[in-house]
Amino acid sequence: MNTYSNIQLDISEGVATIWLNRPDVHNAISIQMLEEINHCFTELDKNGSIRAIVLRGKGKSFSAGADLKLMLQASKMGYDENLEDGLKWANCLATIYGSSKPVVGIATGNVYGGGNGLLAACDMVIAEDNVVFSFAEVKLGIAPSTILPYILKRLKLSTAKYLMFTGKRFSAQEAFDYGFVDFAVSAQQVEPLLDSIVSDVLKASPQGIKEIKVLIKKLNSTSTPEEIMEITASSIARLKTSDEAIEGISAFLEKRKPNWG
Repeated sequence: MNTYSNIQLDISEGVATIWLNRPDVHNAISIQMLEEINHCFTELDKNGSIRAIVLRGKGKSFSAGADLKLMLQASKMGYDENLEDGLKWANCLATIYGSSKPVVGIATGNVYGGGNGLLAACDMVIAEDNVVFSFAEVKLGIAPSTILPYILKRLKLSTAKYLMFTGKRFSAQEAFDYGFVDFAVSAQQVEPLLDSIVSDVLKASPQGIKEIKVLIKKLNSTSTPEEIMEITASSIARLKTSDEAIEGISAFLEKRKPNWG
């Protein structure tokens, strides 16, 4: 793994934790940070020993969103340069969302603007109950463009419009009620809950989890019943003859823990 300057990577017992590491600016997101996150997720996806990824922020906040000082500098550049930056945002979010490993995001402190996009691209999100969220882009004269596809995977359209049109702040409990986060718990409960989720993931079939993520992606872009039948039937037929399926079924019948290898 490369040495990063905007993020920190910790690996322990099959779990990779990626920390946004600009705590002095509440982990404001620079283009370099996006590049590092994208590279890190890409490398972890190739690593068969990594079973789960956790995305969180150093310091008081997960992320205050895009670095506004750098954004102001970028506003003085041309369209082509800003298009390149926009594509880096889009590519980073797609890489997180497309990871074959389960990704758990941890929301702390303030989560504004693009920070919401990073969380929305995760598979599961745990929020401390004192977190403040905001889609603040409209107050800056811009829109939540590159993060919108992932926000709409978590929020119903009418709620997304309300929160994005107003830029209002909303609490962790409201985020849970809206379906934007999966858990809203006290600061003391975050680590035990995270440990419980990761423990369950590590007990599960790596192949099974990977296949679930692939199926979800395919089914989200499939419209006809015939295609759905073909995709799902092909998936189960292929998996049933795999080594992991044979081991998993045998272990269940023999009342022992499976050895996923």
